[in-house]
Amino acid sequence: MTAFPGLFSLVASTVGQPAADWLERRVEVPHTLQNFSWSDDGIHRVWLAEALNLCLFHKLVEAVPDGLRYVDEQFESGRKVVFDHGAIRTVDWPHNGELPRGRQAFSRLLEPLGFTDVRTYPLTKLNMTGWGYRQMDLPEDLAQFFVSELHPGRLSQAFQDAVSRVVSSSRDPLSSEDLSTLKRLQATRHCSLEEAKRLLPSLYRAFGRQHGVVQEADYLQLLGESAEMAWISTEGNSFNHLTDRVENLEATVEEQLRRERPMKDSIEVSGSGRVMQTAYKACSVSRYLLDTEGVLKAHQVPGSFVEFIQRKIDPENGRIDLNFDSSNAQGIFKMTAS
Repeated sequence: MTAFPGLFSLVASTVGQPAADWLERRVEVPHTLQNFSWSDDGIHRVWLAEALNLCLFHKLVEAVPDGLRYVDEQFESGRKVVFDHGAIRTVDWPHNGELPRGRQAFSRLLEPLGFTDVRTYPLTKLNMTGWGYRQMDLPEDLAQFFVSELHPGRLSQAFQDAVSRVVSSSRDPLSSEDLSTLKRLQATRHCSLEEAKRLLPSLYRAFGRQHGVVQEADYLQLLGESAEMAWISTEGNSFNHLTDRVENLEATVEEQLRRERPMKDSIEVSGSGRVMQTAYKACSVSRYLLDTEGVLKAHQVPGSFVEFIQRKIDPENGRIDLNFDSSNAQGIFKMTAS
């Protein structure tokens, strides 16, 4: 019998029962969730935060065959994956269709779920800025969000014009009812189970591509100045990667190389020496772009990937170091630059 019947019923309401069953067997769910209220009349925001994380985890492994295989192999070896964080990319641009610009499109839904941007990370080489969003009720146990913004204003006018053409058609996946529920959730930290079941699919859809078809010429213009913006043009605000928190990163890398998996060439080590990261190379996906004659043609472009992280104890507080690192992040972002 499941230890979290309500949670996985909520997850199933968005991604289906087979996916919920798969997640329950393969992803570690923190038992500290049981310290927070759950009833039909009111569930605490941590349950909705964890449900969203699980749904997004499944969405990414569906899109990344290497990631699905990795998680299944961990399960077969008797281990559940520890979901450390997911990463999304946004565009800091006023001509963003119905979407708020940049990370505001996500702070409006992450903050009601208890996430706070605890630190800013300059990603100067990429003309981007990143923020670490941490869930404040269970900071060590619930997966964080690394939300980045690309700044088109730092690049050429032709690049900016292409950005406008790409993202100006964006639709808002959140309805007025969704926003009202989020506002109430932020004020009270609770919502009813029925409200959670209505809200979760909208939150899930927010992590996707909200704009329309992209012209091949615009894609090439973007790619010439920013591989990250070119990625956004085809993948939108989908999870760029999700991360498994492992106890021994070097051993994990050795095992993946033994299995001849598509690993990054090196391990990124933070300035503190306490956070170490590496990743699979991004999978290749087929996306349609419009050619000069208005015909849709399939192109192979970089998709998403799975990352691995080891976090050591911070001697100042005796807890694991939950921070990110700008240099690490820029190294990891190169996984989608091919």
